[in-house]
Amino acid sequence: MADTKPRFEFRAFAQNFGMVTEKMRRLSPIDKIRESSEIYIMSAGNNENNTKIRDDLMDIKVFVKEEKGLQQWNPRMKGSFPMKAETIEKEVFPAFGVAVPKFGRPEYTLSQFVNEVIRPHKDLVAAHVFKRRYGFMVNECITEYAELLINGAAIQTVAVEAVDLEAILKAKEMLGLQDYENVNYLMAIKRITGMEPAPAHWSLGLAQYLK
Repeated sequence: MADTKPRFEFRAFAQNFGMVTEKMRRLSPIDKIRESSEIYIMSAGNNENNTKIRDDLMDIKVFVKEEKGLQQWNPRMKGSFPMKAETIEKEVFPAFGVAVPKFGRPEYTLSQFVNEVIRPHKDLVAAHVFKRRYGFMVNECITEYAELLINGAAIQTVAVEAVDLEAILKAKEMLGLQDYENVNYLMAIKRITGMEPAPAHWSLGLAQYLK
């Protein structure tokens, strides 16, 4: 049976992970390589609801808790486009924590939602993210290395996920990730788009995008 328990996650971002990715390849063959173009909806007042759109499907996850430096997220809402204005008002906008606009249509395609609802809103930002993801298994944990373009800014991410917290901590040690900060996509994109200050070790190669 598939494990349906919510997983914990460690995720880090850097310009280059160097030996971390080499260790990952030595410990596990590549399981999957996937590419996707996604849209994250960012709100300055929201750090708990992660809204991602991929292939006309909206996925909102809510932060549950942090334990031993690892984060747990659960699904809050899933939906597809075209999406009814009533659903956007009652199920989507509460996750952003901003004022709900007036809707001019009873239903919105993805393009209409982004261009007519999100972009004109003074408190929301649509971040376009391209991902090339390489999947591995390390210490029985789902492990990933990905090359990203976030609104054109190039950065890398590594993640380790599992139900077992101790397994994740061991995998971090095996990969040499002990000194990396745990940062979720929500915070990483805010840093890159200038909604939150970026740490010094991110600044190399990103300064031109943070103007």
